[in-house]
Amino acid sequence: MPGERRKTRHKLKKGVREKGLSPITRAIQEFKIGQRVHIAIDPSVHKGMPHPSFHGRTAKVIGQRGRAYLLEVKDGNMVKELIVCPQHLKPQR
Repeated sequence: MPGERRKTRHKLKKGVREKGLSPITRAIQEFKIGQRVHIAIDPSVHKGMPHPSFHGRTAKVIGQRGRAYLLEVKDGNMVKELIVCPQHLKPQR
């Protein structure tokens, strides 16, 4: 079965006590342009989900498209742009 979620059985799986929808605070969090964020995919939200190969990466916010954020990620020697919803992002501490 080809598709975006293939070979992600363990990567896109929640633990026993984390199952269900994530709290609303993850959806309404805001980031500033230039801020660094971690990409942590929430498998219960399909909309605005980045490709699973970017799970665990750190990115830089370079803009906003509606309620989603435009991110800049380095992938090898290339710099790629992603459009990701805030449910899949965590602020870097």
